[in-house]
Amino acid sequence: MAKHGVIVKKLSAIQNFGSMDVLCTDKTGTLTEDRISLFKYVDGTGNASEEVFDWAYVSSSYSSGSANPLDSAVIDFHKAARVADRTEKKIERELLSTYKKVDEIPFDYDRKRTGIVVEKVLRNGKRGGRILISKGATEELIQVCSFGVGAKAKARRSEILNLYKTLSEDGFRVLALAIKPIKIKKEDRESEARREVYNKDDETAMKFMGFLAFLDPAKKSVTQTLALLEKYGIEIKILTGDNELVTKKIAGDIQLPVRGILTGAELDTLHDGGLETAIKNTTIFARVSPEQKQRIIKALQRAGRVVGYMGDGINDAPSLKSADVGISVENAVDISREAADIVLLKKSLETLTRGVVEGRKTFANTLKYLMMDLSSNFGNMFSMAGASLILPFLPMLPSQILFNNMLYDTSQFAIPLDNVDVDYIESPTKFSIGFIKKFMVIFGILSSAFDFITFFTFFFLFHFGAGPFQTAWFLESITTQTFVVYIIRTRKIPFLQSSPSRSLVVSTVGVVIIAWIMVFAPIGKFLAFTPLSVVSIFAIIIITAAYLVLSQYVKEWFYKRVINTP
Repeated sequence: MAKHGVIVKKLSAIQNFGSMDVLCTDKTGTLTEDRISLFKYVDGTGNASEEVFDWAYVSSSYSSGSANPLDSAVIDFHKAARVADRTEKKIERELLSTYKKVDEIPFDYDRKRTGIVVEKVLRNGKRGGRILISKGATEELIQVCSFGVGAKAKARRSEILNLYKTLSEDGFRVLALAIKPIKIKKEDRESEARREVYNKDDETAMKFMGFLAFLDPAKKSVTQTLALLEKYGIEIKILTGDNELVTKKIAGDIQLPVRGILTGAELDTLHDGGLETAIKNTTIFARVSPEQKQRIIKALQRAGRVVGYMGDGINDAPSLKSADVGISVENAVDISREAADIVLLKKSLETLTRGVVEGRKTFANTLKYLMMDLSSNFGNMFSMAGASLILPFLPMLPSQILFNNMLYDTSQFAIPLDNVDVDYIESPTKFSIGFIKKFMVIFGILSSAFDFITFFTFFFLFHFGAGPFQTAWFLESITTQTFVVYIIRTRKIPFLQSSPSRSLVVSTVGVVIIAWIMVFAPIGKFLAFTPLSVVSIFAIIIITAAYLVLSQYVKEWFYKRVINTP
């Protein structure tokens, strides 16, 4: 999996990675190019406004919270503008020398905005007035803005919201910006000058300035990957803090079918049962907080889904822990990488898809080994117990049993490299103890039945003593339990419809050849093996062939009747 850019931190996650049938992810960097750039800045009427950009630049430059790509886009735009306009000197003044930072009101998911308090620096060194700059989600920000009263104020709000809707529908990520001059009474001027702490209560009666529109184009290459994920039975659900309009636009650009949209506010009105019903037909969860993301994941799990969550931010850590398989990326923040089960070397659905395929192959081959080993050991347990009641001697010597186990385990080393049927890869498969138990019992009994046929043949028909009998059962045991892997490894007809890997064929055939050579070679005497007659060898071959043929028919019956799958 590492060759495909997938680092597995927890081996137990392979099972869930292969079984994953729904992937929850943000859109930034996964469904988009992750190249956020400032496209335009306008006032509340839609006209370009340098004043809006200036206030945004001051706010972004003094922001000291967690890394924000939108702030970085504003700063990068300012740098590019200075270089482009150097000869005309349109940007003569340095805003950061005009204003100094006083305090910061950090972002939180209730307010959905951030605030910066700055103080103007006068040329004579004296202190000028202070201004609070807030920027964030439109609906939340206009709630603390003053538009006057009456129909005129209502119309103004409606105009702003319509402009916001238009920008969002065009695919822009939109930040609203407002300012508030902090007026100080003469008697409070000195105490206010010493004030260093501001909070959300200061965000009232603000003046709405306009919008900043950012563009992070959809990743065109992801369309084909989404079709491949759908082919593999994995449903995509977008969990984002952005609004539903821009998210829907991105989904349309990448041809992701949107069955339904649920916002964070709507989600809060649903009880757990209602949410479980709603998520079945919901593709986009917009304006959701980290706590709401966890609630969505848990609702999916209660509905019987195996949930993968892909995230790289600080707030994604709880969701990465809650998901059945947490997926992060190499350049994610430390806490997200630590919380993740799997780390992608590149934030890409293509990389994740390759990882899912390899995960399903690994899970399938692990399941093959469990099915092989448990059914074989279960059958051998019955065979040994039954033989002790029938035979006057040990059916196999301890040294022969150990040699048998060594050869058998060696033959299984190639299972991780075995081919996996395409139809197994194309659909998620959940690990089921019930399935393993049923398989173990049925194939264990089948294996034990042929062991008793071997006992009857060589003890009652051939009248073998201890040495020849132990040798005959050793050969029958190692041959049948090694070659039955071709039957168990696939639901199809071996070799005709599903071919094992070359390494598995070499390991299994090689082990059986070594076992037969050991019996007839002089070194076999050290394990008390006795050379057998041609007739007895022929009998072993017939018993082995009958066992493999019957195993194929039992397998087909098992999947059709017991497991009820075609």
